[in-house]
Amino acid sequence: MRIVVVGDAILDVDLSGEATRLSPDAPVPVVDVSGIRRRAGGAGLVARMLAEDGWPVTLVTVLADDDAGRQLEAALAGVRLVAGPSSFPSPVKTRVRAGSHPVVRFDQGCGPTPVPEVTPAMLRAVEKAGAIIVADYGRGLAANAQLRELLTRLADDVPIVWDPHPSGAPPVPGVAVVTPNLSEAHKAAGSGTAAPGNMASSNGAGDVAGVLLDQWRSRAVLVTTGEHGAVLLTRRDPTPQLVPVPRVEVGDPCGAGDRLAASLAVHLLAGRDLQDASVLAVHEAADFLAAGGVASLPDPSAPGKARHRTTEPLLLARSVRENGGTVVATGGCFDLLHAGHVRSLAAARELGDCLIVCLNSDASAHRLKGEQRPIMGQQDRAELLLALECVDAVMIFDEDTPEAALDRLRPDIWVKGGDYKGARLPEAELVESWGGRCVTVPYHPARSTTLLADALAKVS
Repeated sequence: MRIVVVGDAILDVDLSGEATRLSPDAPVPVVDVSGIRRRAGGAGLVARMLAEDGWPVTLVTVLADDDAGRQLEAALAGVRLVAGPSSFPSPVKTRVRAGSHPVVRFDQGCGPTPVPEVTPAMLRAVEKAGAIIVADYGRGLAANAQLRELLTRLADDVPIVWDPHPSGAPPVPGVAVVTPNLSEAHKAAGSGTAAPGNMASSNGAGDVAGVLLDQWRSRAVLVTTGEHGAVLLTRRDPTPQLVPVPRVEVGDPCGAGDRLAASLAVHLLAGRDLQDASVLAVHEAADFLAAGGVASLPDPSAPGKARHRTTEPLLLARSVRENGGTVVATGGCFDLLHAGHVRSLAAARELGDCLIVCLNSDASAHRLKGEQRPIMGQQDRAELLLALECVDAVMIFDEDTPEAALDRLRPDIWVKGGDYKGARLPEAELVESWGGRCVTVPYHPARSTTLLADALAKVS
């Protein structure tokens, strides 16, 4: 299913270099520009991020027939673009950076414009969405009456993530979540500003989220608060929930909100609840900044540019199947990864076009393996599995058996170790119910987590 990004596309121009001296004309740094890069910004950046991660994405926007508009269209290569005409100059934001630190930004044509018209093709593209991100950058598209009527109608059935703008239109009622930063939230609520760390105060993020939840009539509001993480408030739970964020060194936070909105849509489309999706999205936005932010995004015009494939298991499986591929899955605790695991996983991957590991959660492993297990937590175990070239995605499940996870995933092939050889696998009936089959791969009895744990205990 396709993710549709609706909103205002901007041409971002990055001038990067080093500043080693002050100007003789004024006490300002002189930046020796060594690189110029033009890239998609605004709604275009959100779409670009999703495309780089391998998602089927459509950008619905308006583009002007000018030089900046043509450069913006070139920067969106690889993104399905459904664009209406704009009679106003393309918005351009030019950032000057010294090293990783921004020095100054110049905006051209970024002021408010009259509400643009939408074409039938734009509306049809939105109507086919599996999930929608509205990236409002104050240029009027989100205020179009026909588009808003369609979004309001879709909100009951399609997860809509609305990234608002201070000079933009308010979200339509019923959207899944609105994602203002703290400054935007206070401006929208008319409450001034507050210290982001003071979540419990009358001017805190939780209180302003409550005001906006009523004002916008959305299902939830997720207020981002920089290094303090985010605060989530939903209609189902009136208690503000703090979503912490790992501490990262940030030179330039540009793009963090776009990464958050993109990740939220991905996880909601995959069927996660909003709380889980918010935790994952906040962490992914932090990871994005830690990796260098927008400066780390690949240049779509670069030759031989590698494309990434999603590690979200349900959407990966869907994408592989839609392209005629074979989805392979296997399962286990994978506590203390060892050579036997790696050999079995590599053999399983050879059977199809992707390998998804159904991983017992900490609670599940504890019930199955005993008091001292697992030795490693589920996130560490998942991270190690994903580091293997043969593993494409990990699905963590809480039950004692993987049946519920398998029913959601519906792989073409379910793989178990050769210690099951000659016996009918307990999952066989379920897997065969959708036309799948069960396969065993070689088992390596001299290698096991128990033996490895015992050996480590002797030397500790």
